[in-house]
Amino acid sequence: MSPWDGTVLVADAGFAFHGWSMATAAVVSAACALVGSFLVVRRMSLLGDAIAHAVLPGIAVAVLAGGRLGGPLVLAGAVAAALVTVWLTRAIHESVGLAEDAGAGVVFTTLFALGVVLVTLFASQIDLDPQCVLFGILELAAFDLVPLGPLLVPRALVTAVAVLGLVAAALLATWRLQVFTAFDQAAARAAGVPVAAVTTLLLGTTAVATVAAFEAVGAVLVVAMLVVPAATAELLVHRMPLVAALAVALSVVAACLGWAAAWWLNTSAAGMMAVVLGGFYALAVLLAPGDGLVARGTAGLGLAWRVAREDWLARIWRAGEEAGGTGEVARPRPRSAIERAAAAWLERSGVVESRRGMVRLSAAGVREAETVVRSHRLWEAWLGRHAELPLDHLHPPAEWVEHHLGAAMRERIEAEMAAGEADPHGREIPREAGGLP
Repeated sequence: MSPWDGTVLVADAGFAFHGWSMATAAVVSAACALVGSFLVVRRMSLLGDAIAHAVLPGIAVAVLAGGRLGGPLVLAGAVAAALVTVWLTRAIHESVGLAEDAGAGVVFTTLFALGVVLVTLFASQIDLDPQCVLFGILELAAFDLVPLGPLLVPRALVTAVAVLGLVAAALLATWRLQVFTAFDQAAARAAGVPVAAVTTLLLGTTAVATVAAFEAVGAVLVVAMLVVPAATAELLVHRMPLVAALAVALSVVAACLGWAAAWWLNTSAAGMMAVVLGGFYALAVLLAPGDGLVARGTAGLGLAWRVAREDWLARIWRAGEEAGGTGEVARPRPRSAIERAAAAWLERSGVVESRRGMVRLSAAGVREAETVVRSHRLWEAWLGRHAELPLDHLHPPAEWVEHHLGAAMRERIEAEMAAGEADPHGREIPREAGGLP
């Protein structure tokens, strides 16, 4: 064999190692993210955390009985431990009155500790390393191969694909019931949906996905796979099918990026995947449309700018009203930096005309100012009639509401008033259209 051939074989072996490892991580993460979408939407993330830890004694007992990680006996033991966790949590809540989250904390820590004790006591009889239980052994998954047709495929990948198919089939078969229960449990129960059975199925699939992830990411970091992709997706989209699809996509991308970064930095693959997921969540918190910090900050700044702009126009209009409708008044003093900027912008854009310290509103400025003043005085009139507030308490709430009162609401308030009625201070309420003379 030539040196070139040997180099090609080494390269192919490296490619297979990385490819199989990333594929295993991606499939495991996808199964967890699919289940986690419902856990997050139903606000059951802590129970998912509890199951991820509490299945350990079930796994340990199943392995002691001759089961193998990823085998049917271990899956059955894990599901049994998960159901025991749920039953104990609810029993403690109903019998002792302990809050459900506190009960889940008591149960899962106790069962997880019991699992650690079993693994330690029977270390010679159980093929489970406590360190691997906690943090996974994804790096070794590509060396435990089983024949699948002409290929040698990692055993963990075969198990993960089977589990993903099982989880997806179970959730798709009960999709409508799962979504109905997730968003309105009381209505689902009233409509005859077997809520307990639907919840049990969800928790059972959570246990199965958790066991499949044990070998890859361990009991601690599987919680990140269950919760973080779904929590990130929920910030970005607001329909359940999109949440589930985006959560799966994010988990797959994080698995591949996390593996590549871990190999480059020579660190834990599972840990790096969780770090990448955390980075995705941080980006979503910043950039999510509508709910992200940037969007909320931009919306807040836009509102502050609109309020400053409308306040400046209304101040000029009121000054003209006090001057007897002359139109041109002395330029008011801005009360804040943003109002100063708004005043300068309005003058540059021609909405306000300025000359030698005097200002007046253009036709467009008059219309906008009258709308603001009209909203203010209509709201004061409504409060004066229905809230029975003293006159000196009417202005502050009206000053804020004037920027948010739409045309439909103005019409409704005006319909309650007598023709030509003034505000509680006796001032005329401007018409919907018109201007200063």
